[in-house]
Amino acid sequence: MFGLGWAEIMVAAVVGLIVIGPKELPVVFRKIGQFVGKAKGMARDFSRAMNDAADDSGMKDAMDSMNSLQDGVRSVTDPTTKWKDFVPGSETSKLSEERAEKTKKMHDSIADKAQGRLDAVKIANETAEIDPAPKKTVVKKAVRSKKPTKEVIAQKNMTASTKVATSKKTSNKAAPKSGKTS
Repeated sequence: MFGLGWAEIMVAAVVGLIVIGPKELPVVFRKIGQFVGKAKGMARDFSRAMNDAADDSGMKDAMDSMNSLQDGVRSVTDPTTKWKDFVPGSETSKLSEERAEKTKKMHDSIADKAQGRLDAVKIANETAEIDPAPKKTVVKKAVRSKKPTKEVIAQKNMTASTKVATSKKTSNKAAPKSGKTS
């Protein structure tokens, strides 16, 4: 009450007892109680009148809808409601473990296939050394040279010369002159 503790109230009561006197003290307390009661009644009547006026003007409905909007906004902006069940790193750690497993499987299968090819080449080379006339030969892909062969150069020159010859033949023809009719 008014930020007063029990000690302050006791001091005020002792001072009141000394100043007012023991005969008049109950009358003063009664009058203070009546004043506080009238003040509370007036506040209650004022509050009731304001609520009635708000009901009549529709202000109460507007306030109710405004309060519900505020509650909705609070629920959207309050991050604790959305992330209550969040465990940090749970999903990312699962995904990284899955990726690591898939990567290991891919590396193992590629290594197995490569080892199989190396073993097949080794066996083929060993059989070629032992048997001078092998039944099956290992064919390696030929590496293309970056320099064109003579045949390719000759073919390019031949096609280029025919293109030049055909363009000269078409340019020798006289184009009809504009404005004259024949």
